Amino acid sequence: MSKPVQQLPWPVVLKKEECKGVMIYAECFGGVVNEVSLQLLTPAKKIAGKLGVETTIVMFGDKISELAQEPFSYGADRVILVDDPKLVTYYPNVFGDVLVQLVKREKPELVLVAGTLRGREMAPYVANVLGTGITADCTGFDVDEATRDVLQIRPPFGATMLAHIKTPKHRPQMATVRPNVFQLPARDETRKGEVIVETGISVRPPSIELVSSQEVKKDEVAIEKAHVLVSGGKGIGSRDGFKLVEELAYALGGVVAGSRKAVDAGWVTHERQVGQTGKTVKPLLYIAVGISGSAQHTFGIREAKVVAAINIDPDAPVFESADYCILGDYRKIMPAIIDEIRRSKLVRPADEFKDPPGKNLPS
Repeated sequence: MSKPVQQLPWPVVLKKEECKGVMIYAECFGGVVNEVSLQLLTPAKKIAGKLGVETTIVMFGDKISELAQEPFSYGADRVILVDDPKLVTYYPNVFGDVLVQLVKREKPELVLVAGTLRGREMAPYVANVLGTGITADCTGFDVDEATRDVLQIRPPFGATMLAHIKTPKHRPQMATVRPNVFQLPARDETRKGEVIVETGISVRPPSIELVSSQEVKKDEVAIEKAHVLVSGGKGIGSRDGFKLVEELAYALGGVVAGSRKAVDAGWVTHERQVGQTGKTVKPLLYIAVGISGSAQHTFGIREAKVVAAINIDPDAPVFESADYCILGDYRKIMPAIIDEIRRSKLVRPADEFKDPPGKNLPS
């Protein structure tokens, strides 16, 4: 006899006129508040200013009370904590149910969630239970102050235009926000705010059981944290060609990245992919080697301070986005650059960048 299908909770319908305020779900794992969640305070404060409301951070987990002051340093007005031993392990439906309960109580008009792996998993569940819409991977926001509708801006597939999406009839409005698109607000440790410890939240048992977990330790810096990135594309031609990419990254104290085509070819891992379907990066220096520079890729490097491109194709679109352009065969150009760097020590040592050498190629 088959088991009955588990029914989702009945949609919670909130009246538009009852909802007010901006709420951010901030991930707390490993004893820290996820920086990507705190980046959301940049657009949230702008939206809240136009609507004349407060910005509330909600955090849940086990033994997280010592983290309560951190969001105030970046501009939060209030912090709501759900500190419960049953939240020591992340389960999407359990954490989602907690967020649903907080939304029912607080009635925010906008809920923002960082577009991390967990955020992208949990947020649609919450939107479904709340019977509202959700816009994924937003890169900008605006406000129709007359209707209080938030314009949720994101690039559609192809990244050649921007879609402006709104939720005019349902509340809360919900969006996940692409990591590293917004700068972390300036830190002010003198700021204080109201901390609310919620004790009446029901934490239901998970529908699945975590049997075991293992942390995968990595000895290289994530590309979204790197100061210097050397990125290879289809024009590299082979996995052996990526050895020059890695060698240049090592010489500069940076790390290796790649385009989607390089990832598809197996020359670099997906976690090192830059672009619309990869990660948004903001290094001090980004070097694109053998990358044509499609709109999807250049979208991911728009926050880079300096972009240099090496390409044999004079019509490569990447040259339109680059600050420095080198036309020619990378196999001749890169060894000369590496030798000059080593000879004249043009850059600071890698430890001053706080980035270890590469070791980023798949085994």
